[in-house]
Amino acid sequence: MLNSLDISLAGRDLLRISDLVPAEAEAILDLAVELREQPKQPLLPGATLGLYFSKHSTRTRVSFSAGIAQLGGVAIALSPEELQISRGESLPDTARALSRYLDVIAVRTHAHAELEEWGEWATIPVINALTADEHPCQALADALTIRDRVGSLEGVRVAWVGDGSNVLVSLAALGELLGYEVVAASPAGFEAPGVETVRDPREAAAGADVVVTDTWISMGQEDERDERLRALEPYRLDDALLALASPDAFVLHCLPAHPGEEATADVLYGPRSAIWDEAENRLHVQKALLALLLGAR
Repeated sequence: MLNSLDISLAGRDLLRISDLVPAEAEAILDLAVELREQPKQPLLPGATLGLYFSKHSTRTRVSFSAGIAQLGGVAIALSPEELQISRGESLPDTARALSRYLDVIAVRTHAHAELEEWGEWATIPVINALTADEHPCQALADALTIRDRVGSLEGVRVAWVGDGSNVLVSLAALGELLGYEVVAASPAGFEAPGVETVRDPREAAAGADVVVTDTWISMGQEDERDERLRALEPYRLDDALLALASPDAFVLHCLPAHPGEEATADVLYGPRSAIWDEAENRLHVQKALLALLLGAR
C-alpha cells in the first residue's frame, strides 16, 4: 500500500500540468499502480463526480465514470445543452450551484479560459478533462505507460511526430517534472506552444525509446482537413520511421486513431504498439487523481 504522503492534493484543481510539482505527479502515478493492482478499493464512498463535457468523448468520459464507480462513488453527466447555462445562466452561478451538489467536477471544453473560470468560481476541485491548451490526464496516463514499459522515466527519450496538439503540451510539461525528454517534430505552423520543435521527423525518432503521435484533425478542425493532411503527410508514423527508434521502442497514440493518416495500421495495431495499455491507464491515473483531490489518500 502507498505510504502516507508528505504532500496533499486535497481540495486542489488540476487545470494544467504546471499545477503539479514532481513529487505530486509521482504520487499520482504510484497510487495509480496500487489501484490498478487492487481495483475495487472503495476509497470514495458516496462521492459525486460531475462530468461537464461540451466536446465529444469516449475514453475520458467512460474512464472517469467507471473510475468513480470503482471508488464507491457516482458520476453525473452534465451536458451543457441540458443545463440552464444554455439558456443564459452565467457560468459563475452554475459553478456555485453545482459546488453545493458535487464533490468534484471534470470539465471538457474548447477554450482554456472557460476552464479557468470554472476553477475560479467552483468551490470544489476542478479537473481539466481536455481543453484546446492541455490534456493533463492523458499525459499522466502516457507517463505511467512509459514507466511500466521502460521501468523508469528518468532519461527516457520520447519522440513526438505530427501535429503539436494539446496532448504534446501536457506531455512535454510533465517530462520536465519527471525527467524524460520530449523531442517533437512538426511542420511550420503546427508547433505546440512552448515546446522545442524540429522539422525532420527522422531527427525526432532517431534513438527514441517511445514514439508518439496524435490525430491530425482534432475536434473543431474539420474545415481544415485538406490543408492539414497535405502539411502533415510527411510526418506519418510508419514502419520506416519507427525503425529509426530504439529496437525496443514502442508506440503511443491517445486515440481516436485514423489508420493511414497519422499512423499506418501496421504500426497502430502491430506488436510495438502500447495504445491499449495507454488507454487503460487513463482509468487508473484518474482514479488516483480523484482519490488525492478528495483527500482519500
